[in-house]
Amino acid sequence: MKSQDETLEEWCRALLQAYDLEDVQIDVNAILSLAGVAAHSVVRPAAPLTTFIAGLAAGMAAGAGQGPDAAALTAVMDRARSLAAAYDAESSGAPVE
Repeated sequence: MKSQDETLEEWCRALLQAYDLEDVQIDVNAILSLAGVAAHSVVRPAAPLTTFIAGLAAGMAAGAGQGPDAAALTAVMDRARSLAAAYDAESSGAPVE
């Protein structure tokens, strides 16, 4: 029986192949971490929404020549993490920096 990590890596490769993106490197753990931050800082359904919008934004930035794919993805994911933390702080009444 495959582990969850093996299954996710296999699924990721299958998706990339289906979209002719075999050359794209995906950090599954980073994406899952972002999903976890969104789920815990906002609400659980924010996880897939956040990762989808972050991926869309990174793809659009890379496509517009605003930077390489990896750099665009890192910047977008960092910004999404910050936004989720600020949302959590604001909704809990903590001062937002």
